[in-house]
Amino acid sequence: MSEVRRIGGQLKRAFEGQAWHGPSLQELLTDVAPEQAAAKSFPKVHSIWELVLHIEAWARIVTQALEGQMMPEQLPTEEDWPPVEAVNETEWHAALAQLASGQRQLRDALRHLTDENLEEIVPGRSYSF
Repeated sequence: MSEVRRIGGQLKRAFEGQAWHGPSLQELLTDVAPEQAAAKSFPKVHSIWELVLHIEAWARIVTQALEGQMMPEQLPTEEDWPPVEAVNETEWHAALAQLASGQRQLRDALRHLTDENLEEIVPGRSYSF
């Protein structure tokens, strides 16, 4: 099995299920209600919903880098940690769908790489894929 294929499989299992580390992200989020997702246990701690939006944002950035775009040093706060606009079932399901889509796009971009591509430098960074 190629390294790219192995990484893709690990990403898929970590998100969708049968992950080596226990419940996948999707499994953990299955029964989370919008109010629970938006709740903050402590004032300066991110909510589940904010973490979902953050993971999706970086999956998108990494996907773009895999497609040859320059990876930014930093994202503006509103892109890195997008705000939760409205707490309701529709918006929560939209956030989860966006997360799932971002994960699929990341794995699709990875499929276009070879093991040799993993040694290439990430655009805008000093390290390899």
